[in-house]
Amino acid sequence: MRLIFAGTPQVAADTLSDLLQRGTHSVVGVLTRQDAPAGRGKRLRPSPVAELAAANGLPLLKSGTAKSPQVGEWVRSLAPDCAVVVAYGGLIPAALLDVPAHGWVNVHYSLLPRWRGAAPVQRAIMAGDSVTGVTVQRVVEELDAGPWLRQVEVPLGEETAGEMLAKLAPVGAEALANALDDIAAGRAVSTEQPPALVTLAPKITAETARLSWDRPAAELARLVRACNPSPMAWTLLDGERFRVLAARAGQSSGLAAGRFGFGKREVRVGTGDGDLELVQVQAAGKKAMAAADWARGLRRGELAAQ
Repeated sequence: MRLIFAGTPQVAADTLSDLLQRGTHSVVGVLTRQDAPAGRGKRLRPSPVAELAAANGLPLLKSGTAKSPQVGEWVRSLAPDCAVVVAYGGLIPAALLDVPAHGWVNVHYSLLPRWRGAAPVQRAIMAGDSVTGVTVQRVVEELDAGPWLRQVEVPLGEETAGEMLAKLAPVGAEALANALDDIAAGRAVSTEQPPALVTLAPKITAETARLSWDRPAAELARLVRACNPSPMAWTLLDGERFRVLAARAGQSSGLAAGRFGFGKREVRVGTGDGDLELVQVQAAGKKAMAAADWARGLRRGELAAQ
């Protein structure tokens, strides 16, 4: 089949790379978001998908929205048999859904209908789910509401969001390849999502990532994992943002919520239930480091986070 591929981040680039290596279908065009500021210098940098498309000489269109007239004209001009979406970063307008003969399919990193939305992996970790997975679904006007073609379960343990997404990427790529083969062969079967089981996964904001010390330590440890690598969990310490990159829940040592406690090789903070042991932190203006190393240079006293 002739495919259009729409995606932006590294997980999408990995999926596109898999499609190109398989060579079963022909990618005739790639849609991605416009170049964005990156790094300390905030220089504009092409997305991972844009870099891969350019390296492979694929027709490439950069657009901040798929709703622009330019995108519509471009999609129609390529006459695709099917279009694939992997974390493009925007909705596909209704006017384009029927342009490909076999419609659009999306790779979503949850077991739909659980965790519809922008942050399915992060929300699954925050909720303490023991299993997640990948869904390949048909794209409809409502966000992540289309029937699914393939689902694959993957256990969820103590991984960060970044680690879990890295595990899910190859699973999703294989599921997509199988779904496309089914579509091309006319044997694809669509399964409607049960509406009663829908949960939502809104975008993780900086405020979402703030640690509320009156919450249980186990919940805060999950938040730390869910916010790594972005936007990273944080709290205020002496009025400045203090990031917690890795942590684990432990039993209470009697610390009040938000109060720091220091051992020979450990740093703890009291919570609403238990202590949160800090493993890796990043103080304002500093590099990321082991919490114990950070604590060595402190005038400890009565240190409290807000």
